[in-house]
Amino acid sequence: MKKRLQFIIVGVLVLSLLFLASCGADFGVDGNAEQTDESADGDIPEREDLIVVGVCQVGSESVWRTANTESIQQTFTGENGYFLIFNNARQKQENQIKAVRRFISQKVDYIVISPITEDGWDTVLKEAQDAEIPVILMDRKVNVSDPGLYTAWVGSDFFLEGKNAGEWLEQYLEEKGMSEEEIYIVVLQGTEGSSAMIGRSKGFESVADKHKNWIILEKAGAEYTTAKAKEEMKRMLGKYPDINVVVSQNDDMTFGAIDAIEECGLTVGEEGDVILISFDAVYTALKLVEAGKIGVDVECNPLQGPYVESIIKALEYNWGFEKENYVPEQVFYKENVSEFLPDRKY
Repeated sequence: MKKRLQFIIVGVLVLSLLFLASCGADFGVDGNAEQTDESADGDIPEREDLIVVGVCQVGSESVWRTANTESIQQTFTGENGYFLIFNNARQKQENQIKAVRRFISQKVDYIVISPITEDGWDTVLKEAQDAEIPVILMDRKVNVSDPGLYTAWVGSDFFLEGKNAGEWLEQYLEEKGMSEEEIYIVVLQGTEGSSAMIGRSKGFESVADKHKNWIILEKAGAEYTTAKAKEEMKRMLGKYPDINVVVSQNDDMTFGAIDAIEECGLTVGEEGDVILISFDAVYTALKLVEAGKIGVDVECNPLQGPYVESIIKALEYNWGFEKENYVPEQVFYKENVSEFLPDRKY
């Protein structure tokens, strides 16, 4: 699958001239090039034994995303036989599409995308297919007319994550003798149209719909960021004084929600005013689970680099592989979290 790197170098030099007026690319460890949506492209070394991988990341909006990026960068190194061209799309789909077209013009061997939203990918993925460059989706999925436009997907079962969160709340309320009481819920949702937002919402609602006494007051978009979540949480607290449960679709938003709740003079946790349900399970959040502030944190495993590499190796050696590949994940609550904290990598 490896292409002759001198062809890529010619494309890189041309693109570098075109982008000369823009800010330059940053170079990280092992000589890999990091691009923004406007940066010049870095030179690719004249080593025909390297597999060239172009990765387009959502951005750097959360602790989870940082861990996901580090997993990719630690996997696709020169020492491991790769040259990585990394693009940070800064939460804009148009930047991702530009990056994919740049990868195609550079004649990379593989393209890896973590799609910001599910829709709008048919045209550029067809361009990659016509160029005979395999596309591997990471973390999030796409909604396309032909599933053959991408080679494989690696990521989380977002529906199951949401369902697990709902089932934890179901069991918690039963244990507390609150299963028949009216429960007022608000939801802090992630990026509109993203796979995680869609899957976690549907999964949680599959449980909530069975309980007529679970009243979802509002679903507020908070973009997976702490600042936006704090803003939305403050607004909802002013609008709904009887909130019992906050479902926050990632840990960074949960941190913002906690700040807002406590600044309003309320408390969180088992003995507090508001029950918190979170997703991702980064170390800082798991410490809050251990302290009893977060009721449950459903893991979304960011360490996906090795799983993406396994697909590339399968393609290189003509091994069989699955189209959809789920990474292993767990559910953390106060009773089980302490045993996992010492070995937490993110």
